[in-house]
Amino acid sequence: MSLLTRPEYLLGVSASVVWALVVVAQLRPELLAGLVDLGLYPLYSVAAVLGWLAGNVFVVRLRSPDSRRHRRRLLLVYLLGPPAFVYLLRVAAPLATQTAAPLVPLYAFAVYGVFFLVPVSFRGMQRPPRRPNVGG
Repeated sequence: MSLLTRPEYLLGVSASVVWALVVVAQLRPELLAGLVDLGLYPLYSVAAVLGWLAGNVFVVRLRSPDSRRHRRRLLLVYLLGPPAFVYLLRVAAPLATQTAAPLVPLYAFAVYGVFFLVPVSFRGMQRPPRRPNVGG
Protein backbone atom coordinates (compact mmCIF):
# COMPACT_ATOMS: atom_id res chain seq x y z
CA MET A 1 0.00 0.00 0.00
CA SER A 2 1.38 3.36 -0.94
CA LEU A 3 1.71 6.02 1.72
CA LEU A 4 0.92 8.75 -0.75
CA THR A 5 -2.83 8.59 -0.61
CA ARG A 6 -5.57 10.57 -2.23
CA PRO A 7 -5.06 13.77 -0.13
CA GLU A 8 -1.38 13.96 -1.09
CA TYR A 9 -2.14 13.41 -4.76
CA LEU A 10 -4.92 15.97 -4.61
CA LEU A 11 -2.64 18.49 -2.90
CA GLY A 12 0.18 17.76 -5.34
CA VAL A 13 -1.97 18.14 -8.44
CA SER A 14 -3.73 21.28 -7.24
CA ALA A 15 -0.45 22.84 -6.13
CA SER A 16 1.12 22.01 -9.51
CA VAL A 17 -1.74 23.70 -11.31
CA VAL A 18 -1.45 26.75 -9.06
CA TRP A 19 2.33 26.88 -9.54
CA ALA A 20 1.80 26.79 -13.32
CA LEU A 21 -0.72 29.61 -13.01
CA VAL A 22 1.79 31.60 -10.94
CA VAL A 23 4.47 31.12 -13.61
CA VAL A 24 2.07 32.22 -16.35
CA ALA A 25 1.08 35.24 -14.25
CA GLN A 26 4.76 36.13 -13.84
CA LEU A 27 5.25 36.00 -17.60
CA ARG A 28 2.07 38.00 -18.26
CA PRO A 29 1.54 40.22 -15.20
CA GLU A 30 -1.64 41.81 -16.50
CA LEU A 31 -3.38 38.41 -16.39
CA LEU A 32 -4.06 38.31 -12.63
CA ALA A 33 -2.73 41.62 -11.34
CA GLY A 34 -5.25 43.60 -9.34
CA LEU A 35 -7.70 40.79 -8.59
CA VAL A 36 -6.86 40.63 -4.86
CA ASP A 37 -5.68 43.65 -2.91
CA LEU A 38 -4.32 41.87 0.16
CA GLY A 39 -2.01 43.64 2.58
CA LEU A 40 1.26 42.23 3.79
CA TYR A 41 0.09 41.23 7.26
CA PRO A 42 -2.84 39.17 5.95
CA LEU A 43 -0.55 37.57 3.35
CA TYR A 44 1.99 36.61 6.01
CA SER A 45 -0.85 35.37 8.21
CA VAL A 46 -2.05 33.08 5.42
CA ALA A 47 1.52 31.83 5.00
CA ALA A 48 1.81 31.19 8.75
CA VAL A 49 -1.49 29.31 8.96
CA LEU A 50 -0.69 27.19 5.92
CA GLY A 51 2.80 26.44 7.25
CA TRP A 52 1.52 25.43 10.67
CA LEU A 53 -1.24 23.28 9.17
CA ALA A 54 1.04 21.59 6.63
CA GLY A 55 3.69 20.93 9.28
CA ASN A 56 1.21 19.29 11.61
CA VAL A 57 -0.32 17.17 8.85
CA PHE A 58 3.18 16.15 7.74
CA VAL A 59 4.05 15.05 11.28
CA VAL A 60 0.84 13.03 11.56
CA ARG A 61 1.49 11.38 8.19
CA LEU A 62 5.03 10.42 9.31
CA ARG A 63 3.60 8.31 12.14
CA SER A 64 2.53 5.68 9.65
CA PRO A 65 4.63 2.48 9.57
CA ASP A 66 5.35 2.95 5.84
CA SER A 67 6.65 6.48 6.27
CA ARG A 68 10.36 5.66 5.95
CA ARG A 69 10.02 4.78 2.28
CA HIS A 70 8.01 7.88 1.36
CA ARG A 71 9.41 10.52 3.70
CA ARG A 72 11.02 12.58 0.93
CA ARG A 73 7.90 12.54 -1.23
CA LEU A 74 5.75 13.61 1.70
CA LEU A 75 8.22 16.38 2.54
CA LEU A 76 8.18 17.57 -1.06
CA VAL A 77 4.37 17.63 -1.19
CA TYR A 78 3.86 19.35 2.16
CA LEU A 79 6.80 21.76 1.98
CA LEU A 80 6.39 22.98 -1.60
CA GLY A 81 2.67 22.49 -2.24
CA PRO A 82 0.82 24.95 0.04
CA PRO A 83 3.11 27.96 -0.63
CA ALA A 84 1.73 27.96 -4.17
CA PHE A 85 -1.50 29.42 -2.84
CA VAL A 86 0.42 32.19 -1.05
CA TYR A 87 2.28 33.00 -4.27
CA LEU A 88 -1.02 33.03 -6.15
CA LEU A 89 -2.35 35.63 -3.73
CA ARG A 90 0.77 37.70 -4.29
CA VAL A 91 0.63 37.64 -8.09
CA ALA A 92 -3.04 38.62 -7.87
CA ALA A 93 -2.08 41.83 -6.03
CA PRO A 94 -2.01 45.12 -7.93
CA LEU A 95 1.07 45.50 -10.12
CA ALA A 96 2.21 48.66 -8.32
CA THR A 97 2.13 46.80 -5.00
CA GLN A 98 4.14 43.93 -6.44
CA THR A 99 6.85 46.17 -7.84
CA ALA A 100 7.04 48.28 -4.67
CA ALA A 101 7.98 45.25 -2.53
CA PRO A 102 9.67 42.61 -4.70
CA LEU A 103 10.97 40.45 -1.83
CA VAL A 104 7.56 39.77 -0.27
CA PRO A 105 7.23 36.28 -1.86
CA LEU A 106 10.60 35.28 -0.42
CA TYR A 107 9.61 36.56 3.03
CA ALA A 108 6.25 34.79 2.78
CA PHE A 109 8.02 31.52 2.02
CA ALA A 110 10.32 32.12 5.00
CA VAL A 111 7.29 32.64 7.25
CA TYR A 112 5.74 29.48 5.83
CA GLY A 113 8.97 27.56 6.38
CA VAL A 114 9.36 28.66 9.99
CA PHE A 115 5.81 27.70 10.88
CA PHE A 116 6.21 24.42 8.97
CA LEU A 117 9.39 23.54 10.86
CA VAL A 118 7.99 24.17 14.35
CA PRO A 119 5.82 21.03 14.52
CA VAL A 120 8.40 19.08 12.52
CA SER A 121 11.16 19.95 14.97
CA PHE A 122 9.04 18.91 17.96
CA ARG A 123 8.00 15.65 16.35
CA GLY A 124 10.68 13.59 18.13
CA MET A 125 9.77 14.90 21.54
CA GLN A 126 7.41 12.65 23.42
CA ARG A 127 6.17 12.67 26.93
CA PRO A 128 8.05 10.35 29.27
CA PRO A 129 6.08 7.26 30.20
CA ARG A 130 4.00 7.56 33.35
CA ARG A 131 5.40 5.81 36.32
CA PRO A 132 2.96 3.77 38.33
CA ASN A 133 1.98 5.19 41.70
CA VAL A 134 3.39 2.57 44.04
CA GLY A 135 2.57 2.71 47.72
CA GLY A 136 0.20 5.63 47.54
